[in-house]
Amino acid sequence: MVGNLLLRGMLVGVVAALFAFGFARVFGEPHIDRAIALEELVAAAEQAARGQPVGEEEPELVSRSTQAGMGLLTGLVVYGAAAGGLFALVFAYAFGRMGRLGPRATAGLLALGGFVALVAVPFLKYPATPPAVGSPETIGARTELFFVMMLVSLLAAVACISLAQRLWASRGGWNASIIAAAAFVVVVGIANYALPTVNEVPEGFPADLLWSFRLASLGLHAVLWTVIGLAFGALAERSLADYRPAAALRAANR
Repeated sequence: MVGNLLLRGMLVGVVAALFAFGFARVFGEPHIDRAIALEELVAAAEQAARGQPVGEEEPELVSRSTQAGMGLLTGLVVYGAAAGGLFALVFAYAFGRMGRLGPRATAGLLALGGFVALVAVPFLKYPATPPAVGSPETIGARTELFFVMMLVSLLAAVACISLAQRLWASRGGWNASIIAAAAFVVVVGIANYALPTVNEVPEGFPADLLWSFRLASLGLHAVLWTVIGLAFGALAERSLADYRPAAALRAANR
């Protein structure tokens, strides 16, 4: 059964990536094009200030059209397939351990938790930035900090889910969930305060462009995780419906 769910999860991840690609093309790429144009204007102004010839550009290794087209699609498909496969494995472990929740509700709750822990919480501390924002020399450090925040958020989520399960019998489902959620907020709040802040937005950078880019980046992930949760829940419900009668038949024949 796990192999079947894993395959379905990866296929769902690919489909989710296609939806995310469409969202990115419509709502994300125009902001990137605008940021690149602004970056080129700033570079030209700096060249002119240094007395260098304006307009001399290094040859592109990968064209902008390829980056916004096949490159973006390939990256999202790989990411979506990996996310869908991992989601399926987590679902296979969690299903039946979350009270009386059915496959659709379990998948939806897991997708929401994945979005919060892996996307929203790290994004609040280290939001995405468009071209012309951030120094190339610090990109490695910024990436490391982002993944540290993501790891803290993920471990906190796992620990708080375990806490809720232990408190479920003594405190009830509602109180256990509130206590676990509060513990999660406290842990990620401490991590948010302890990790260094990164603010490399240049003076005069358009605030509306920065906001629109970050909103589009968050929206892309929201589309991906929403499609994974809804589509996988529907497929898992059908798969488990076929699996349960077979399991019952094997048990009856023993």
